[in-house]
Amino acid sequence: MGALSNQLLTVAVLTYLVAMVCHAAEYAFGTRGPVARAAARPRRELAAVGAGARGTAAAPEPETAPTTASATPADAKRHALAGRIALAATVLAAVLHVGAVVTRGIAARRMTWGNMYEFVLTLTLVGVVAWLVVLTRRPAIRRLGLFVTLALVLLLGVAGMVLYTPVGPLMPALKSVWFIVHVSMAATASGIFLLGFVTGVIYLLRAGYEQGKRSFPYPLARWAPESEALERLTFRLHAFAFPIWTFAIASGAVWAEAAWGRYWGWDPKETWSFISWVVYAGYLHARATPSVKRRTATWIAILGFLTMMMNLIGVNLFFEGLHSYSGL
Repeated sequence: MGALSNQLLTVAVLTYLVAMVCHAAEYAFGTRGPVARAAARPRRELAAVGAGARGTAAAPEPETAPTTASATPADAKRHALAGRIALAATVLAAVLHVGAVVTRGIAARRMTWGNMYEFVLTLTLVGVVAWLVVLTRRPAIRRLGLFVTLALVLLLGVAGMVLYTPVGPLMPALKSVWFIVHVSMAATASGIFLLGFVTGVIYLLRAGYEQGKRSFPYPLARWAPESEALERLTFRLHAFAFPIWTFAIASGAVWAEAAWGRYWGWDPKETWSFISWVVYAGYLHARATPSVKRRTATWIAILGFLTMMMNLIGVNLFFEGLHSYSGL
């Protein structure tokens, strides 16, 4: 079962990669993508696009002769097919991802949260499920699938090549019902924060593009959904994940009292969990404060996810503590 889990994960990563490539094809060459729309625009429209939202001139896009080839029904069907294949590949990869996690659990005869490798598998699974759920409610944001699948491929690639740990029994200190409660909540919150991080980054790029910024990397978000919609989605994801993260920390404190005789000891993992909680609380507070710009608040959310990655990877690799369960 352990070998099957590894094989399923490999196929899942490759399938996520296929989805990413198809999303990229639709993003770049679809009838609503940058290549096709730029090719179909006359020169005067291309020059107008180069003007900034505040009247600041930006570099005009390369002149391209008008053409209707990219807008033919056959091409439109091909580009729409690329998007549908990307979505189907994402669903298939998620199913394979579930299979990798389940078979790993069967092989270990426990929940698959015992080390850093397994935790990354779980949080990325939560992230892709959250993405598919959001996509069913907001099909118009399908273009963000390019960036979501990119994040999944990167994280799972790091997990498989750097963080991999062979199947083994659970450490005695983790054998508690609180292991299921605490770690499942932490993984769920982390997966949703991952999706919120992706939408937050694209929001910042899109907002900059709408303000006339044309230097890299702002053009990457040129055909992303409107910045206002992305910002609202980012906020809702964080507002949903924050109470879950709060419960994860609280349940961890209860478990610590039962296991070590104290609720809080400023262990490195506890400290960084609290830092993440404070940063995300600061984001939600800033988001609710009218005087704080939405972009400023979103930068706080980005910082929050970086502290989560420090808590997940940095603390396990570079610090010694009671939570050193990386397995490496």
